[in-house]
Order: sequence, then C-alpha cells, then structure tokens
Amino acid sequence: MKVLLINGSPHVKGSTYTALKEVSDTLNSEGIETEFLHVKNDTRSCIDCETCHKTGKPCVMNDDVSELSLHLDEYDGFVVGSPVYYAGPNGTLMSFLDRLYYSNNSSKFRHKAAAAVTSSRRAGNSTTFDAINKFFLITSMTVIGSDYWNEVHGNEADEVKQDLEGLRTMRVLGRNMAYYLKMREMAKNNGLEEPKIEDRVYMNFIR
Repeated sequence: MKVLLINGSPHVKGSTYTALKEVSDTLNSEGIETEFLHVKNDTRSCIDCETCHKTGKPCVMNDDVSELSLHLDEYDGFVVGSPVYYAGPNGTLMSFLDRLYYSNNSSKFRHKAAAAVTSSRRAGNSTTFDAINKFFLITSMTVIGSDYWNEVHGNEADEVKQDLEGLRTMRVLGRNMAYYLKMREMAKNNGLEEPKIEDRVYMNFIR
C-alpha cells in the first residue's frame, strides 16, 4: 500500500511539509509506503481545451499533472497539504488539482483514502479544507479525519515543530488513514466488491 503526499506550498521544506512529514512518518510506522510530490510554482491553470476528454490521454501541458496521471493506479491514498492564503489554498495547488481531477476519470480516485492538511499562521483553515475536500467528495474518495481539524499553526517550520497539538493531530490522521487502508485491503482479500456505479445522468437546468 502506498500514499502520495502532495505539498502545495511554494516552500519545499516549510510549514506545510513539516505537517505532511509527520503524517508520512506515522504511515511508515504502520507499514504504509509513502512518496512526496512538491507542486511546482509554475504549474499552469486548466484552459478547458478538452483534449484530455477527447483523447483519453493525460493533460497536454506535459508537467507534473500529466506525469502523475500515468501513475495514479499506484497509490491507495492521497494527502494534500496547503498553506492558507487569504482564507484559501495556494492558487498553484488549486490549478494543479483542477487539472489533475478534471483530466482523469473518477475511477482513478474512487474509494481511495484522501485527506487535506492545512498550515496557517493563525486562521483560515476551515475554508481551505472546504476547497480541497470538494475534489475528494465529487470522486467518491473516502475522506480521513483526525480527532481535531487536520491543521498546524506556525509562520515557519520551526514554529510548527512547537505546535505539539497540531503534530499530534497529524499522527492521529496517519494512523486513521493506515487503519482505513488496511480495512480496504482486508475487504478486497475477502471478496467484498466495491459498490456498483450507475450510469451518470446529466441534467441542465437551462433549456
């Protein structure tokens, strides 16, 4: 089992990474393999060219989004971390997620584990969670929580390391995700089939 941790901060080893690393270390201690992906600062926004849908191939922009799209089947879970900017996620991360989810069929994500992690100096976490979780909830992913909001506080990595409650929250999140992944593996090994998917019906409210 493998989990991909996506660092949406422009700082490779900053506050957001510090939180994600705590989750990763906990997953590793539970026997779950992890990898990190740092979203590059020059990630472009979706231009709605529809090439991905017409061809069934990864996004034509040929960057981390198209590369990850080729390997989505390798991951059983995803943890997406973002700093809080004006009560919302980093814009570069949102561009990355927009293209990743739009250019790939929902089956690539369905019933996999997902969690959002936020890092803020003080506030704005709830609206940041909301924006990221929408990607998970529209693709039938299972959102994993902790026993508090998945957030850390601090203006830089050294301050986050002093947030003992936040780091504990990350460890609880890691153990909860490991538990879900092991349950899912056990269900699969015992013949429990995933829910059947009905054909989608598209409704437009303007005629």
